[in-house]
Amino acid sequence: MLEATPLTEGWILHHEGEALPASVPGCVHTDLLAAGVIPDPFLGLGETEVAWVGRREWTYETQLAATNGHEQTDLVFDGLDTAAEIRLDGRLLGRTRNMHRSYRFDVTGLGGRLSVRFGSAYAEAEAVRGRLGERPAAYAEPYQYIRKMACSFGWDWGPTLVTAGIWRPVRLERWSTARVARVRPLVTVEDGVGRVELHVDVERSRVEAELSVEATVGGVRARARIDGTRGVVRLDVPDVRLWWPRGYGEQPLYDVELTLLHEDRALDGWRRRIGFRTVELDRRPDAHGSGFTFVVNGERLFARGVNWIPDDVFPSRIGRDRYRERLRQAADAGVDLVRVWGGGIYESEDFYDACDEFGLLVWQDFPFACAAYPEEQPLRGEVEAEARENVVRLMPHPSLVLWNGNNENLWGFRDWGWEERLAGDSWGEGYYLGVLPRVVAELDPTRPYAAGSPWSGSWDRHPNDPAYGTHHSWEVWNREDYAEYRANVPRFVAEFGWQGPPAYATLRRALPGEELASDSPGMLHHQKADDGNGKLERGLARHFAVPEGDFDRWHYLTQVNQARAVAAGIEHWRSHWPVCAGTVVWQLNDCWPVTSWAAIDGDGREKPLHHELRRVYADRLLTLQVRGSSLVLAAVNQSAEEWSGTLTLRRMSVEGGVIGSSRVPFTAGRRSVVDVGVPRELEPVGPKEFLVADADGLRALYFPVPDLEVPYPRPEFEVEIVPGGIEVRAHTLVRDLLLQADRLDPAARAERGLVTLLAGERVTIGVRGWQTPDAEKARSALYCMETGR
Repeated sequence: MLEATPLTEGWILHHEGEALPASVPGCVHTDLLAAGVIPDPFLGLGETEVAWVGRREWTYETQLAATNGHEQTDLVFDGLDTAAEIRLDGRLLGRTRNMHRSYRFDVTGLGGRLSVRFGSAYAEAEAVRGRLGERPAAYAEPYQYIRKMACSFGWDWGPTLVTAGIWRPVRLERWSTARVARVRPLVTVEDGVGRVELHVDVERSRVEAELSVEATVGGVRARARIDGTRGVVRLDVPDVRLWWPRGYGEQPLYDVELTLLHEDRALDGWRRRIGFRTVELDRRPDAHGSGFTFVVNGERLFARGVNWIPDDVFPSRIGRDRYRERLRQAADAGVDLVRVWGGGIYESEDFYDACDEFGLLVWQDFPFACAAYPEEQPLRGEVEAEARENVVRLMPHPSLVLWNGNNENLWGFRDWGWEERLAGDSWGEGYYLGVLPRVVAELDPTRPYAAGSPWSGSWDRHPNDPAYGTHHSWEVWNREDYAEYRANVPRFVAEFGWQGPPAYATLRRALPGEELASDSPGMLHHQKADDGNGKLERGLARHFAVPEGDFDRWHYLTQVNQARAVAAGIEHWRSHWPVCAGTVVWQLNDCWPVTSWAAIDGDGREKPLHHELRRVYADRLLTLQVRGSSLVLAAVNQSAEEWSGTLTLRRMSVEGGVIGSSRVPFTAGRRSVVDVGVPRELEPVGPKEFLVADADGLRALYFPVPDLEVPYPRPEFEVEIVPGGIEVRAHTLVRDLLLQADRLDPAARAERGLVTLLAGERVTIGVRGWQTPDAEKARSALYCMETGR
């Protein structure tokens, strides 16, 4: 049987004549940090102090003993970042130039000093650029010339920390006769019968040996011969339970076990978990353009999505527990789709395993983002090789429902001046419309492929046409008020978002000793977006008086504005289902402490946006929308059951009086939206009035003017410590009350976000991790709207 021995011990990193202990898997930055050679680049201005690291060469070494007892010994690297030369006792084993691939070298009978020398990713990229010529990109760094995590070169939310190292596991594999080289599982289901076709490739050491494979799944066993180096074993599993996205059903998973045999002697094995489900992408033309609707097991979905970036700029630090924590936070926010964005990586098995278990659909970008990518060698061969490897690697996961060619490159070619600058040079179109769809069609015909995001489906239309396919909505954040989200109804909003700062405790840790201000040195350094603070303040000024010299108030209002902006878009677009079939918020997470579009900050703390997503992504949602000249209440019902109830509508004054009210029955069918007209006499007028709609414990609010114009009463409320948290009782209107629990204790978390209370109402806010509850301290961490602020 194949024997695998991890190589995790005894590594050293050579640095300017010094030998430092090295962690494998790991990277140069984390080793230097552990040795005290560099400061923490996440703190203060530390990023700039370590910029030199990405420009140097680095060598990892360990001792490798020669082994006997098997016919062949392979040295296997699951990931090398990125331009590496591997030698054993001075003998060259090979060179690599792709972070997204694994590598295998025959070291049978060999031993001695194993050396992995990493060249600078900058040097590699700049050399390729010198051979192939300049290509335009959204950023000045040369990330499109090397097959490496693009955002390690910096992004508008990420630091420039260009890594190198053995970033995924390395091991010795010893085997005889043959080993399993690749298993490509095609999983389908029809009429309750699940079919598993396992396409097996083997590597032989002895050609004459007769080989077979035996597989089991769901109590069914089958066997097939290996002809040469290939074989196919088919299993039909009756009465399978379907795998569903979260909110639509359960997520049953089946263990598949395959054994490679020689005369009934086991040589090697392969084990995975699979799920049975069907997935389609409905892109048919209709009266509104052409759609982009996911259909799972025949059920049409409004996708409640988030964009995922690498959870750490040093991805070797992300393990199973962290993946599960972050993806559990996504599920807790009502998310059912996670888009793995193209400027990052193909994530580890731990990521996709968690998505399988939590019922989170995965949209997987191929790693191309915001740049023109050359199509010549050496890149073209690397692109196809990495695509083939990763398509097969990720195929077992039922959560994976879409392969997507790139992020914003088709759009960039048409709109960002690339076409003229390229003057006929290659830029990636051959990947997105040629190589990648061919690879997916050949290897994984069970899943749809999209050429890019955004993409209208044809060059006959603008790539970002909201009426066709996927749409990225960035004009609003960049130039307009978030009310403009309501100006159109895209078929599928694959990116949109609004910035907000991280939690207070995250800032305090990241900027030690700094007097916090929106424009203090550390705050500006941890704001990577072009004119990011300017856009934050202009967006704020449309709704609030921008507080001068009051950081705490600025911090609260910008977080509120972020939550309000994203909610405005989602509520509007969800109310137009099925024309709009999904929203994917930019973004779920951060890779370091930074002001960004994330709902969860770089220390893993939930911003108010995270809690707001839980409300607007719930199966049932009430939202007040303007349709033409009328105000309507849209009851959004994404649940499997009909929703019938009675709406209570109240036209109120900010002082607390009820000007008029009505009770209106409504019925929303399963997976549908119904509009209920608001009587004209209940529509609020002017700054002192607003409308409240309640049904089944859900609430929608409508204020006809910006907060800047609302004469909010001085907020009056009482705070009491209760088991597990605090209770707040309002004596006046209290708008957007927020407990910033991390101000009570850096480990404390509030279990809800923004809440508006009418006079006489109360709310309990659960708090976890608070060791010494105190009512006065809790009051000091509560923020809400005040007149003009």
